[in-house]
Amino acid sequence: MASLADMNKLSSSGYDFIDEVLIRKYLEQPFDPGHFREVLVKAMNKEPLELNETATLIAAGEPQQIEEIFHCARQLKKDVYGNRIVLFAPLYIGNSCVNNCRYCSFRATNKTQIRHTLSMEEIAKEVNILLSNGHKRLILVYGEHPNYTPEFIAETTKHVYSIQQGNACIRRANINASPLDVEGYRTVKAAGIGTYQIFQETYHHRTYADMHPYTTRKGNYLWRLDGLARAMEGGCDDVGLGVLFGLFDWRFELLSLITHSHHLMKHYHVGPHTISFPRIQPASGIDLANVLKYHVPDADFLRLIAILRLSVPYTGLICTAREPAHVRNEALGFGVSQMDAGSRIEIGGYVLSGDAQVQVLEKEQFQLGDIRPLDEVIRQLLRDDYIPSFCTACYRLGRTGEVFMEYAIPGFIQNMCTPNGLTTLEEYLVDYASPETRELGERLIERELARFPEGKIKETLIGRINTVRNTNKRDMAF
Repeated sequence: MASLADMNKLSSSGYDFIDEVLIRKYLEQPFDPGHFREVLVKAMNKEPLELNETATLIAAGEPQQIEEIFHCARQLKKDVYGNRIVLFAPLYIGNSCVNNCRYCSFRATNKTQIRHTLSMEEIAKEVNILLSNGHKRLILVYGEHPNYTPEFIAETTKHVYSIQQGNACIRRANINASPLDVEGYRTVKAAGIGTYQIFQETYHHRTYADMHPYTTRKGNYLWRLDGLARAMEGGCDDVGLGVLFGLFDWRFELLSLITHSHHLMKHYHVGPHTISFPRIQPASGIDLANVLKYHVPDADFLRLIAILRLSVPYTGLICTAREPAHVRNEALGFGVSQMDAGSRIEIGGYVLSGDAQVQVLEKEQFQLGDIRPLDEVIRQLLRDDYIPSFCTACYRLGRTGEVFMEYAIPGFIQNMCTPNGLTTLEEYLVDYASPETRELGERLIERELARFPEGKIKETLIGRINTVRNTNKRDMAF
């Protein structure tokens, strides 16, 4: 784990690329209706937007203009992602932390927080419950503490992958942890991790300093800002960005996310695989009134998701269970492509809570807004004509980074993603679903097959779905 002294030894791209003056200039530019139309046309051609173009969408204030943004985002999402929604679950490994982030209940000075790091035996118990519910994809979450070294992250990741339940196992483990040095990233990459996710929290320099005392690792703005560039240099070609909305003006944060995406594309020819946009939620020991100065109402929150979809057409957008179900359900239609389900964020929460929909804030990082069980979430997705997908094929077949972009940008990815989504859905329906969910799911699969183009891919897909229904064979990827 890097020391504070090491943080000045940055990678080749380690400079402060967040130009607040430029961002404010774009946010203050007069709204141009003609440019607005041009930007929408460019977005619908699946071209990533420049900073000033995203600012034009942000500046649109008339109800009709905002509805046009939503309309275009809905169509673009359909064109790029179809009706698939990728599902995953978080697994909190440990909540020890040396930081003192003012908005987080894991902060070191919060004496009400119950601290614990899962043992390997406890990890196995948590993973077995997740597997028994039907999960195939996890994000492993670690506090920022010297104990959570790259070697520890690699060891726990390998342990998660090693756990078998019949013919079921975790096929993809993403990571949410502190920024590492390049060698640290090489260590965790060798363990087979998926996406390495780091949230900048806020890109606004003064607010960042306010929220993160410099006496801790997280206090170094540039060390964190450069974290995903170092990840790329360490071989982690799938990375995820994020902002904690509510710390500063959402418009500024949105343009900063786009800036960060452009920075990664410029230096590594690959943008972020995912972008997350959580809003601050209540947490133990936190006085939100002293922290939450830039509350983002639902209407603005949904608008920023739609603008993100238009700005970064090939980036996965994650809406977590921080948000209430009705907000998540609405966001699925025009932007969100990934969501967690059946989530528990207290340490050991899957063993402790079982199916009970309860929360204990003294054991959690924040309060969740959607604690529905996985089967209930899938049932609602099916009713809304979405394909709940547990697909991990691209990651495990090497279709990541620049290779993924080669597949995704021309749109060929749908020839793989929809078949993989339907196959993994069938696995869930046969192995885990309630009778009602299975009935809804089988109907959806039949509808999808009826409208799937005739040809070899469809023949193979039908064969694999029948194999899942009639045998124990699983994990057949296109």
